[in-house]
Amino acid sequence: MPHVTRRNFIKSSAAGVAGLSVAQLLGVAAGTPRTPSAGKSTKGLLFDAEDLPQIRANLSLPRFSALRASILGLDHAAEQDFLRHGVRLNNHITDFSRICQALEFSALAFAVTGNRQAVTTSELALDRLRDYPRWDYFLEGGKDTIGIQRASDAIIATCFALDWLGREISDTRRSEAEHQVATKGAPACHLMLYGLKYPDRVRGWTLDPAEDFPVKLDLDLRRWPLILNATNLKIIPTSALGIAAAWLHGRHAEADKWLQMSRQSAQSFATMYGLDGAYDEGVGYWGYTTSHLALVAEVLYRRLGLDDRKLINYPGTIRYALALSMPCGGKKIGDPKLNSTYNAVPKGDYDPALDIVNFSDSGTGLDVSSAPWVGQVANDPLASFVAANAGEMKQYPALVWYRAGAPVQPPGPELHDVRLSNDWVVSRTGWRPEDGVVAFRSGGPSNHEHADRNSVIFKAYGERLFHDPFRAAYVPANPRWLLRQTAAHTAVLIDGQGHQYHDGHEGTNSSLAFARIVDYRTGPAWMTATSDATDAYSLVLPGVILVTRTLLFLKPDILVLLDRVRLKAPAPVQLRFQAFNEDNRAVVTVGKNQFGIRRPLASTAATIVADGSFVVQAGQLDLPAVEGVFPYAEVVSPAANDHAILTACTAAPAEEAHGELHLAREAGGWRITCRHRHRTVEASLAFSPAGEPIVNVST
Repeated sequence: MPHVTRRNFIKSSAAGVAGLSVAQLLGVAAGTPRTPSAGKSTKGLLFDAEDLPQIRANLSLPRFSALRASILGLDHAAEQDFLRHGVRLNNHITDFSRICQALEFSALAFAVTGNRQAVTTSELALDRLRDYPRWDYFLEGGKDTIGIQRASDAIIATCFALDWLGREISDTRRSEAEHQVATKGAPACHLMLYGLKYPDRVRGWTLDPAEDFPVKLDLDLRRWPLILNATNLKIIPTSALGIAAAWLHGRHAEADKWLQMSRQSAQSFATMYGLDGAYDEGVGYWGYTTSHLALVAEVLYRRLGLDDRKLINYPGTIRYALALSMPCGGKKIGDPKLNSTYNAVPKGDYDPALDIVNFSDSGTGLDVSSAPWVGQVANDPLASFVAANAGEMKQYPALVWYRAGAPVQPPGPELHDVRLSNDWVVSRTGWRPEDGVVAFRSGGPSNHEHADRNSVIFKAYGERLFHDPFRAAYVPANPRWLLRQTAAHTAVLIDGQGHQYHDGHEGTNSSLAFARIVDYRTGPAWMTATSDATDAYSLVLPGVILVTRTLLFLKPDILVLLDRVRLKAPAPVQLRFQAFNEDNRAVVTVGKNQFGIRRPLASTAATIVADGSFVVQAGQLDLPAVEGVFPYAEVVSPAANDHAILTACTAAPAEEAHGELHLAREAGGWRITCRHRHRTVEASLAFSPAGEPIVNVST
């Protein structure tokens, strides 16, 4: 490829730039049409002028109230003051990110309203991005910028803003912005993706020592070219590089190279999704990862006629998200640290209506921004239903893709019981806050995982009853790193120790801990699954012979757990049942062979039997008081070689009494009889000589 100088690029860009904004085409701002960008299409990157009425209509919908507030409610005076006086040119984590968001929101606001203040904000944001010597805070070989995070954001923000602003910005500023994309953005993202493709050629990745970090990040990045190849951090530069290539196609000598790398990277990343659409990092990271994969596919199709819109099972991945949707009741709970200084802990309020099965670092809500796109492209009415009814849509492309009148198909009973390809199991009675949901975390490791094999989440009558804590820290120096450990989950400890996990010196990368679903069956109003986590525990406890958990969900509100642990030498075993206490309203009670967890809307009552003696006690995680109170109930089985502990639980709405539970030991197993909420259920749980669970249920 011939070398492109700054002067030649600016000269050629000014001659061939896409000059007319979509807002001008609708007459909201004056201007004269100009020659569109070179390429196979004159379509806008994301939308065209004729799409604006639909976008405006979508902005008026309650469904998009949060995006409407962010875009149309942007405080231009405050942002302009920050852009003129507050920007630190060695701070990418907060300042650079804020600039990118201001640029996107202000340019989009101009496109839909013609607001002149939005143009000023956009111009200032473009100028500040120009002023940064680098567009990211990671280096290769100590000198070359690699676009792991912020360079991607800046590319996407800049290219979309140039598309939406058109002639409202000068040729000089436009050409300079494109030069920044071509010199500080795209090469950094290409270098990052090249390193993931050829990790043996990487000359060492490090954090930029000039970066103004708000918290010390003592991370070893030597293996990141191997680690990041299977994480969400690959897809954002993949998307950005493809968008840069589409915008500069035919006008920059490197654009074809960027396009090829982006498409190859997207194709390789597609294998991170199961054939059913399951995504291992959890549904929180699934949200923006999938929307960025869809975004680059849409841009390439619109601008270059390249169709990569079937790289993954998009209808299946929407069903994956739906499986992990778990709306609860009650009021929103504010995050007391939402506006505090960044400290390597994810932040966000908890809105029970948006609740999820939060395995891994999934956060507190579900973003389904890709669902309306899938509904259109795949002609999938269930995806359109999800777009209209599940979670929320936090990414602005959803404003373009959403169609209020699209045909919808609500999920049916066939989706009530799901064993995903990554061995996560979810069983439910429906998607209403009052419905029952049980989620069982088996499967293997992944980026952003926790030490949570065989852990369980149980929700009923609007409340989380067995909880998986939110907001675990990303760095081990923070006390909330404890929330990643087995001890903070509804899971099994052996002599106080959980299964294998890493020490965090490389970040939130995957461990070596595997569990496997060895039995999964469903029937009328019941589901059973058995997960074997022996491998995960034996990595750190060589005396482990067997660690399994069998789960029986008798819908809608009875849950039975059988934990079996076999050891070469006697050791105690603890079963922990975590309570949801973000609002400090959980109450844990214990008795001789019982425990209860009470929440404002519902409660659970558990009865325990075991082959040996046991003690039931209450406790809380050892965290500083400023981090909150994390209570749990714990069943302690004293030192022995073999442990078999049966825990049977009922759930009931608040102030309603629980029924009677009778647990009896039989030859080879147990019998459970429960009279609860006007019904009687009987079940037996035993094991074949080969160790396979045998479950029988009658109502």
